[in-house]
Amino acid sequence: MDSSSSSIAQGPDDDVPAPGQQFTQFGAGCFWGVELAFQRVAGVTKTEVGYSQGFFHNPTYNDVCSGTTNHSEIVRVQFDPNHCTYHNLLEAFWARHDPTTLNRQGSDVGTQYRSGMYFYTPEQEKEARESLEKQQKLLDRKIVTEILPAKKFYRAEEYHQQYLAKGGRFEYSERCLCILLS
Repeated sequence: MDSSSSSIAQGPDDDVPAPGQQFTQFGAGCFWGVELAFQRVAGVTKTEVGYSQGFFHNPTYNDVCSGTTNHSEIVRVQFDPNHCTYHNLLEAFWARHDPTTLNRQGSDVGTQYRSGMYFYTPEQEKEARESLEKQQKLLDRKIVTEILPAKKFYRAEEYHQQYLAKGGRFEYSERCLCILLS
């Protein structure tokens, strides 16, 4: 891994959503099930799975699974704020995973499976923090979800994109032992 690229990896996600749309990023375990959950939210216009929050430029799935890049498996969600509020996305996020387990979801263990909300705007940050406080009052264990600015998004390999919507029938690494929650 080449650390000379660290300034690129740690920079903000400077991709631009479609006109009238917004981006946000969520990490909640294996990105396959998380992506499918967000695809089902009305007003979401696009989802992509990938890697973010790490220090290595242009990581591969194997790099991320090595545990040495600090990337999280994330879903970048593009949504139409006229048809989907950020609050709707937060509800899907909280319903999709256990935010009290550090670096794991079910049998998926590693920093890439950590819980995180990665914001693009100050309004998203404020709402994410308020939502976490509200959720914490409902749980008897401490929430470990991180709330950070969205960093550069690295799109995962094509076979990971819309994996479950395609039927989940493609080859995949044993490292992603997704727990499919309904």
